[in-house]
Amino acid sequence: MNFEVFSIGTSGMMPLPGRYLTSSLVRREGELFLFDCGEGTQVSLKMLNLKWKKIDAIFISHMHADHVTGLPGMLMLSSQVDRDEPLYIYGPEKLKEYVDQNRRILDMYINYEIIVKSVEQGLVMEREDFSVYAFPLRHTKPCFGYSLVEKDRKGEFFPDKALKLGIPQGPLWGRLQRGERIELEDGRVVESADVMGEARSGRKYSYITDSEYFPEISEFVKDSDILFCESMFDSSLREDAHQKKHMTAAEAATIARDAGVKMLCLQHYSPRYSNYELKVLEEEAKAVFPDTVLTKDRMRFDIPLKD
Repeated sequence: MNFEVFSIGTSGMMPLPGRYLTSSLVRREGELFLFDCGEGTQVSLKMLNLKWKKIDAIFISHMHADHVTGLPGMLMLSSQVDRDEPLYIYGPEKLKEYVDQNRRILDMYINYEIIVKSVEQGLVMEREDFSVYAFPLRHTKPCFGYSLVEKDRKGEFFPDKALKLGIPQGPLWGRLQRGERIELEDGRVVESADVMGEARSGRKYSYITDSEYFPEISEFVKDSDILFCESMFDSSLREDAHQKKHMTAAEAATIARDAGVKMLCLQHYSPRYSNYELKVLEEEAKAVFPDTVLTKDRMRFDIPLKD
């Protein structure tokens, strides 16, 4: 069961050559989930050969241009694809007005349903085997981070144990695998736990941008397998970061360390840094949290199944 994360863009404020605006995408079992949609998102998706038609939902962090200006072009791609399923777009309250006004002013031809939903802290999407949660950040406009969290998977079924207990193959095996208790013809009661291994925890991806640092963020992204987190500045510009309600790379790393995440992927870099100068952000973050990656556009990360 695949769970991949792609860095679509890593730049903050403005796109640069080779560095599009901040966005990431999760591909899980063939479904695609896009987080933010800045200018240039379409280009990176095309370069990665990720199909627009497969995007099931888009999650917008906040209503600043560098996080939403890619949406109109994405929506107009409908004229080039045969899409039957609705597209869900989640984000702050003003997102619906932005989408509606763009559709009207640009006279968009849309041949599928677009459903825009305003988010609050907590559950925003629930499926059979995973959920997406929003949590509040602290920026100059209402802003949300997101976590896509798989539900725990059932433990492994051991046929040899079932046979040893005299349970015939068939419907009784299915009931045990569903967690039910069964009674055999001889009156013996068999619990599901007698033939099943322990439940295996699901995987978790979290996305944070734009926000000033505050310790409570770590609770929202706790135990993430991968955390994409903004790192707009290095620590020499800490005052600028706080004034603009952004984070330093060291603060991003502090969140990752305190949350017990497995991997931190830095993103949303200030355009003041050249690609070479970004090393200072990586070095600063790794001093706090060694399992840090200086994310670049179109990087791919795999989250394997847990034992």
